[in-house]
Amino acid sequence: MTIKLFITSSLLAFPLLGQNGPRITVVPAPKNPSNLQKTTSYPWRKSITATVFWIGEKPTQNNPTPNNKSSWDVNWEKNYGGFDNPDPKARLGYLPRGLNPGQNPFYVALPYNDCMNHRMHKPEAARVIPWWNRINRRPGESACKGRWVQIYCAKTRKVCYAQWEDCGPFVTDDWQYVFGNKRPKNRNNQGAGIDISPAVRDYLDIGNKAIVHWRFIEYTRIPKIGPWTRHGKNNPFVNPAVDDSLKERDRYMKYLQQKSKRRLNNQR
Repeated sequence: MTIKLFITSSLLAFPLLGQNGPRITVVPAPKNPSNLQKTTSYPWRKSITATVFWIGEKPTQNNPTPNNKSSWDVNWEKNYGGFDNPDPKARLGYLPRGLNPGQNPFYVALPYNDCMNHRMHKPEAARVIPWWNRINRRPGESACKGRWVQIYCAKTRKVCYAQWEDCGPFVTDDWQYVFGNKRPKNRNNQGAGIDISPAVRDYLDIGNKAIVHWRFIEYTRIPKIGPWTRHGKNNPFVNPAVDDSLKERDRYMKYLQQKSKRRLNNQR
């Protein structure tokens, strides 16, 4: 028979074979996600060129990839609710006039795609994505889509928050920059390392190209006020069902309940 013991450890699960006893599998107990999210702080990517892109953008000579779909959503423009017109004269607040967005208008693209296709992830994904072991994703479902970033522009002294919803600019395999300490390997548009939406551009009060600092941030550490909290089915501020931190807490509570039941059973 197999006996499972739960221990608090950062080690991976591994089998132990007793000399005269049953096979024992030691399984790491999950950490308290609330404490983990409060203490997790990701490093800044400093002095990065940011360029503006938008949902529904048509291909051009300098940017041959249309943005009616994203790396993770073939119906991106439709699901967003239409064309995210970047023309300041066509916008009201942080939205195009007359558009009720189905997704968060505060979005960015970073130059890494963790999926090879809809059936599998890239081989390095589990190794390089910091939050990989904390969330459940089926094969081919992105563990990057929807993650939050914090963006700071020193020139305007403004801070904005946005969700990672596409891959780019120009490259989709630069994990050494996105998750490591390397500079962007892209050399186009002054080595741009992040694409920002018109809403992010307008909130930061910058033009179509600027130098920014950015980093990943836990959803639970984002200010609960701000225009990034107002729109979108993909936005956990609007739709708690997509909140990975809530799913983490649910799994942790189930673990505690199972642990309590085992303790009671052992006392009988």
